[in-house]
This record gives sequence, C-alpha cells and structure tokens, in this order.
Amino acid sequence: MNRRTLLNAGIALAVLAPATAFAAPIKATLYKDPSCSCCEAYAKYLDKNGYKVKVIPSPNLEQVTLAAGIPQSMVGCHLTRIGDYVFEGHIPAPLIAKFMAHPGKAEGLAIPGMPAGLPGMPAMAGMTVAPIAVYLVGTPKPVVFATVG
Repeated sequence: MNRRTLLNAGIALAVLAPATAFAAPIKATLYKDPSCSCCEAYAKYLDKNGYKVKVIPSPNLEQVTLAAGIPQSMVGCHLTRIGDYVFEGHIPAPLIAKFMAHPGKAEGLAIPGMPAGLPGMPAMAGMTVAPIAVYLVGTPKPVVFATVG
C-alpha cells in the first residue's frame, strides 16, 4: 500500500466515523452513598455515553447535595458535577447534553427520588413507568425542563 492509498483510506475513515469517536470524553464527578449500587450502574451508563466519570463515595452525601444548591425537595440518589453544573439523580444522557447546549441561567437538572426505569434504575417486571419530571436547578421556583417515560 502506498502513501496516497493510505492517506485516502484515512480521509475516508475520518469522514465516515461519527464525530463523537474523535471527541474527548467529558469529565464528570459523581458523589454517591458508599453503599448504593444503582449509582455505580448510572456511572457506567454515563461512561458509555461519552463521559469519563470519577465516582466519589461520600458518607455525608446529603450535605454535599444541599451545598451544591439542590433543594431538599429535589434530592435524588446521587449528585454529578459536570463543569460548573450539577445533575441530581438518574438523568438520561441526552437531557444532560440538551441542557449543556443551552443552560440559560439554571445551574443544572434534578430528578427527585429514585424512579424506576431510568438509567441505572431498572423497571420492575410488569411495571409501567409514568412520565417523570426533570427539573431545572437554580431557578426561583421549580421549573420542568423535560419529562422522561
């Protein structure tokens, strides 16, 4: 194979490959209760969706969460920091990307509790997953950003 053929093959691969194949993973830090396994599953989900997740077990998770500006009514399972933003709970990666593209004045997103059927939280057999609200964080009052399910 000569240099010209090799160069053309390289160009063809670059054109055909998805852009995400060349993008560096986005760094994320996930704070979780040391005994929670669903948080580990969520971290793996984020890893598969373009994030490089550092997991930090935190015995004082509620303090970390509240200090990050998550209201008590919005507390979920774990807190993920991506850049200057916070994401509370099992938020699907496409919603994180949508928020990051246009965050406005919000500080992040939150899904209160641990609803089944979200990434890292499997649905039980025969269970119907109702629409789940995803809220903006850092707004004067709760504002629904999107729904899941």
